[in-house]
Amino acid sequence: MNAPKMNPHGGLGSRDQLPDQRVVITGVTGTLGMHILEELLEWPGIRVLALVRRESQVSLNHPAVVVERVSFSDLLTIVRLIHDFQPTAVIHCAATGMQLPRPPWADLVRFNVDFSVQFCELSAHVPGCQFVYVSTGLAYRDQGRPLHEEDSFDTHHPYAAGKAAADILVRATAAEFRLPLTVVRPFSFSGTGDTGTRLFPSLLRAADTTTPLALSPGDQLRDHCAACDIARGIVLAVARRSALPEEAQVFNLGSGSNASLKQLVTGVAAELGLEVELKFGARNYSPFEPRHLVADISRARHLLGWQPQTNFAYAVWQLAQTSFPNLKLKQPKHDL
Repeated sequence: MNAPKMNPHGGLGSRDQLPDQRVVITGVTGTLGMHILEELLEWPGIRVLALVRRESQVSLNHPAVVVERVSFSDLLTIVRLIHDFQPTAVIHCAATGMQLPRPPWADLVRFNVDFSVQFCELSAHVPGCQFVYVSTGLAYRDQGRPLHEEDSFDTHHPYAAGKAAADILVRATAAEFRLPLTVVRPFSFSGTGDTGTRLFPSLLRAADTTTPLALSPGDQLRDHCAACDIARGIVLAVARRSALPEEAQVFNLGSGSNASLKQLVTGVAAELGLEVELKFGARNYSPFEPRHLVADISRARHLLGWQPQTNFAYAVWQLAQTSFPNLKLKQPKHDL
C-alpha cells in the first residue's frame, strides 16, 4: 500500500490515495471503537467486518459493514470468519474491565490477554494482513514526566495490567510470525458514546440531575483528548503502515497536555457554562491511580503526521448533545 499524502493537521490528504481495504474490527460498541468505525467509513471502497459479543444490542445499518455476533471463546467460528473475509487489516479495540463493575478476574485476563494474543496469531495467517492492537497509556510506570513509548510498564490497575501483558505478548507474537504490527497506546479520552462511570459522563450526569459531583483533590496531572482524534490517529496508523519499518510500531496517542485534573474539569465546565457543584477532595484517589499520566506524542507527530485537532470541551459538548439533551450548554469552539 502506498503511503497516503498527509495534510498539515494530521489527517489523510487525498482519500483516493488509499486502495480498497477490508478491515476487521472489534470493540465498535465502545466509545473509541465507534469513532474508529466512523473514520474507516470515510475510505472509498472500504469493507468492514465488525465482531461483537453475542449479547450486543448494536445496530449498524451501513452497506459497507457486516456485523457478526460471536462468542470470543469460539475460536473456530472466528477463524472461519477471518478466513472467509481475508482482511487487509485487523484492529483489535475490544477490552473489558475499565468500568465498574469489573468482570471476574479470570474472565478479564482470558479476554484482554489470551484472546488478544490468539487474535494476533490468527491474523498472521492471512496473507498481506496487518494487526493493530489498541493498548493503553495506563500501562506505563509513573515517571513524573510525559511518557515515551520506550518507558517501562508497571501497574496494578486490573484493566491496565491486562493490557500491559497483552501489549508485550502481542509484540512477541508478531515478531514470531513476522506479522506487520502497530500498537497504539491511547491516553484518556471522551466524546460521543462515552457512558457509564467515566469522569466526563459523570460530570454531565451530575449537572443533569443537579447532584454534587464528589471528586479527588484533583492535583494529579492528566492527558485528555477527544475520542475522534484518537480514532483518527489509529486509522492513520493503518494507512501509513507499509511506509514504516517492518518491526512493530508503537505510538502514544493523547493531547500531551500537562493540566491538572482540577484545571481540566473546571475549564471544561466553564467553556460549556455547566452549572454543577464540584466537590474536590470529597473522595480519595482511585486505587492504583498514577499521579502523572501525560503522553509524549512526538513519535506519532513525526511518523504519522498526527496531532490533536479537536478542542476537548467540544468533544464533551458533543457527548452532552447525544446523551444529556436536556442540558442547556454553550457550544465551545471546535478546533484547538
